[in-house]
Amino acid sequence: MYRQNLNFGKKQGSNMEKNKLDRFISKYSLAGNANSVIWKIKNNKLETSLVTDNKSLLGKVEVDNFTFEDAEIGIYATDQLQKLLNVLSDNIHLSLTKFAEKPLSLNVESENTSVEFVLSDSSVIPEPPKMKKIPDFETEIKIDSSFISSFIKGKTALPDNSTFTIVKSDKGCSVVIGYSNTTTNRVNITVDNKKCDLTDNLSFDADLFKEILQSNRECSTAVLEVSNEGLAKIKFNVDDFVAEYFMVAKSEAE
Repeated sequence: MYRQNLNFGKKQGSNMEKNKLDRFISKYSLAGNANSVIWKIKNNKLETSLVTDNKSLLGKVEVDNFTFEDAEIGIYATDQLQKLLNVLSDNIHLSLTKFAEKPLSLNVESENTSVEFVLSDSSVIPEPPKMKKIPDFETEIKIDSSFISSFIKGKTALPDNSTFTIVKSDKGCSVVIGYSNTTTNRVNITVDNKKCDLTDNLSFDADLFKEILQSNRECSTAVLEVSNEGLAKIKFNVDDFVAEYFMVAKSEAE
């Protein structure tokens, strides 16, 4: 009675496979690198924008055929939500608890177990900045399942190397984990260049790129586009998911 008088309400909600929600979260959180986001659901499409704490990566993840009511949901601690979802089995029922039409909690049920995740006001979650200008991309590198596997294994073999470098040679571009002007342990990955017009070698965050590839490895083909201005872009499009990321090159001082 008390909850009814305060105009609390729980919508009917929707049934879905937990894997779809897990995949969406994995693609934006990138193993905890983007923990606070706003989920926007409209016309059965769920999307969010992300920015990492060090501002070196921006991105957007969308998933179609996400049957749920239109809503804007503040997720302050994605890592905590993932832990709660791990309690549940494969088929889940999703609903919101609201007060005066404002979402207060996300409720997820499966069989005989349910979890409740407290939502945050969207105003306390910074909106990722918009890309003011996207430069031309002079270099294009094909990303396939072989490259994804090689990069993940290479980064695992060199856990202390924080960057990967796109290197231009007479034979075209290659991707090197652990690149240096001196003799070092490194992993050289030969790639299929659609274009290779680098003016200088460019280095990017290898840990973040590994998580991008890890969370999108079901996509068999994509293109890594690189600008001489120090920006890289990669977009994955597979079944209901579209995930797009922009990475800022790291300076030598970093």
